[in-house]
Amino acid sequence: MDIWGEIKQTFKNGTMITRLIYINLAVFLTLRIVMVFLQLFGIHADILPWLALPSDVGILLTRPWTLITYMFLHYDFLHILFNLLWLYWFGRMFLNYFDEKKLLGTYLLGGLAGGLLYIAAYNIFPAFESVAQSGILLGASASIIAIVVATAIYAPNLQIRLLLISEFLGPIKIIWIALASVLIYALGVTGTNAGGNIAHLGGALWGYIYMMQLKKGNDISSKFNDFIFKAGEWFKPRKKMRVTYRRSDSRKMSDWEYNKKKKAEKDIINTILDKIAKSGYDSLSKKEKEILFKMGNDKSRPN
Repeated sequence: MDIWGEIKQTFKNGTMITRLIYINLAVFLTLRIVMVFLQLFGIHADILPWLALPSDVGILLTRPWTLITYMFLHYDFLHILFNLLWLYWFGRMFLNYFDEKKLLGTYLLGGLAGGLLYIAAYNIFPAFESVAQSGILLGASASIIAIVVATAIYAPNLQIRLLLISEFLGPIKIIWIALASVLIYALGVTGTNAGGNIAHLGGALWGYIYMMQLKKGNDISSKFNDFIFKAGEWFKPRKKMRVTYRRSDSRKMSDWEYNKKKKAEKDIINTILDKIAKSGYDSLSKKEKEILFKMGNDKSRPN
């Protein structure tokens, strides 16, 4: 399989974290490559304002798509590097407790909350009057801090190790990382990156509100999440119907297919075993007992 084929396969079979990372990287590389070609041919065209979120409401009305595109947009290498590292680390923690639909919803709604708070602040507070008509916002930070705060609210005692810091202080609870991040953002709302810090606070606020409601049994993002996933189905190519004939010597599965099959089987058997541990063997349905029996026989067969 060629590199492009492997990338498509990874995107298709990977987790939502993998897909979000790939999208951010694709936007970053495409933007930088296009900018290089434009400069080589002496074309002075600034693409960023067409994808970044403007603080000017009038401009926003002519570019409404920027409310979404800005949260996938990066221009500096270190900016995207640290954002994607945080997305990978804390996204995996989030998925230990919740499904991929909630992860995507938290990313998108956290980004929207951060963008809207940024626009509101730049158009309300006199301190931003001089830049309110020219400011732009880009980056996934608001989306990612929403995931961080949501995870910290749900599992505040979850401990993680931070590079260098944990060498001296040991594992640190995620709630302290979230609180320290919010404090830094709050202190920076009048600094050189005021817009970014305000957006971060908006994302953190959404993560807090969402998880507090979810802990009460109220998923306030469920309808949005369902809509996003259904909308994603519209863009998937329809499979053409074709007649195939089974052969006794079926083709050998690829590593991707084999690993995916084994993971699915493992998830099913773990779910059944958990049910037995909680409610006993008699609580299993007829189908679950058949699956357990079949998998048990498969494992007992010699290779």
